[in-house]
Amino acid sequence: MMRRPLAVGVLALALSGCATAPPPRTDALAATPPQWRAQLPAAASIVEAGWWRAFGDPRLTTAIERALAGNTDLAVAQARVREAEALAVQARSALLPTLTGSVAAQEARSLNAASGQPATVTTVQPQLQVAYEVDLWGRVRAANNAARAALQASRYGSDAAALSVAAATARAYVQLLSLDAQFEIARGTLVSRNESLRVAARRAETGYTSQLELAQAQAEQRAAAQRVPALELAVRQQENALRLLTGELPGPVARGRFDALAIPAPTPGLPSSLLARRPDIAQSEAELASADANFASERAALLPQVDLTASIGRLFVQQIDPVSVWSLGGSLLAPLFNGGRLAAQADAAEAQRDQAAQAYRAVVLNAFSETENALEGVVRLQRQSDEASAQRAAVAEALKHARNRYRAGYASYLEELDAQRGLYNAEVELIQLRQSRLLNTVALYQALGGGWNVPAQ
Repeated sequence: MMRRPLAVGVLALALSGCATAPPPRTDALAATPPQWRAQLPAAASIVEAGWWRAFGDPRLTTAIERALAGNTDLAVAQARVREAEALAVQARSALLPTLTGSVAAQEARSLNAASGQPATVTTVQPQLQVAYEVDLWGRVRAANNAARAALQASRYGSDAAALSVAAATARAYVQLLSLDAQFEIARGTLVSRNESLRVAARRAETGYTSQLELAQAQAEQRAAAQRVPALELAVRQQENALRLLTGELPGPVARGRFDALAIPAPTPGLPSSLLARRPDIAQSEAELASADANFASERAALLPQVDLTASIGRLFVQQIDPVSVWSLGGSLLAPLFNGGRLAAQADAAEAQRDQAAQAYRAVVLNAFSETENALEGVVRLQRQSDEASAQRAAVAEALKHARNRYRAGYASYLEELDAQRGLYNAEVELIQLRQSRLLNTVALYQALGGGWNVPAQ
């Protein structure tokens, strides 16, 4: 008589201890800024798929397309998508009944007690069994939702990996062309230093200059000659780094000229469009949804589970007419005592959900920070490059006057030497600033989520 009140009491305690899961903490969300701090020119392009074509170099486009097709990290991300698809199918299958078939066969030999004669009996029983869990509390549905959200997160993760690979390839290509340009300047400087050394040696032989000036010219020529193999090494290493991104063995890389690269000036969209465009933000949001659904599933596991079973079959016994057999049943499985294991799993799932919320907040804040930094770089680096161009022109003019004064005998070689150093440094700085502007543009495209596609729902 006490079984029914006891079952009702246990069910009431379970329901009271498993209230509806609380929503994610609202302080984990990041507020959208009303506007960007940096102000860009109005006439500029909008970020779109294939953004790398805006640089105007078909060799860069080829390199990125090869990287998207052969990069190993991207292949791993795509394999994770296939894994998530399989897990989503597995989770969805729990919503459906399971159907199993079995065939039991037995042959037995026994002794007849009345006649004392042995008898052999063959029994065959084919059977179909159906089992189904009644998802009263939504545990299985929540687990299915968690798997679907995890699948979506893996797809966005693959998009984020593709964007990252494209940006990394563009950066490596820009750096390679920048090294090419610096190598050309180094070789040109070496030719100039050889000519200066020849002039200094001739003047020293005729007594117009001292051995000090000759030694200075020799030192500068050696310094210029040292830069050439150093830059050759850097170029080879950068070629290998670029081929690693494309999933190829080390070797030469087909490329254009550094000064032929265009520097596009993209206009960012509204902050809300940034949230909708970046795949890493979408991935983090999907991971938060998956963690929230998993938390709901773990809480529902604290409640009783109802299972229904049914079976039907035929029994074939030797020398007896076949007989149909069937069964229907159900079971209620309520957790009474498990040492706190289920409750601990629910608490862990809640903590994981809160971690996902904070991770989402961090990704959003980082996205706005990256975009703001890149936008600031567009204006500041342009201004710095303009000043560097003016400085280079001034240094070139100073070198022309210093060389004329030296060859006319009005000044020492030290003036021309200082001007040569200044011109070399100015030219290298111009190349590095152009490289910085190009890399900043790549960073801005990446920060705005350019070049990724939303998978079909």
